[in-house]
Amino acid sequence: MTEFSTEQASQVLEEGMEEAQQMISDPSKMEDLLSQLETKLKDIPVAGSTLAKVPVMISMVRSYITKEYENVSPKVVASLVSAFVYLIKRKDLIPDNIPLIGHLDDIGVIALALHLSEPELNAYSQWKAEKETK
Repeated sequence: MTEFSTEQASQVLEEGMEEAQQMISDPSKMEDLLSQLETKLKDIPVAGSTLAKVPVMISMVRSYITKEYENVSPKVVASLVSAFVYLIKRKDLIPDNIPLIGHLDDIGVIALALHLSEPELNAYSQWKAEKETK
């Protein structure tokens, strides 16, 4: 059975940081990436709470790009975008068409990005909830 480690997920995020930072400076490329990610998520089976947080990740990145919400570290945003780039543009370490394990690498990369950004995602979620109640 193919395994996907935290070290591999970390390497994926690091390798995508430069491309992520370039994309962040181009709102149209970011919107295209985020839209593609939203579409891809429909094809990935639900795997607990990890993938359930991806829409919040997308929303926070979108709010950061539009300058609606900037109370987040640019490194966290770049880590999230790097994970998104892997999911959409990079060749999978484990091909998605392999039954049962094909999405392990996708889930591993998202799980690491979630772990690295969780405090800021929680702060963003709280900010968004307060904004919606006003």
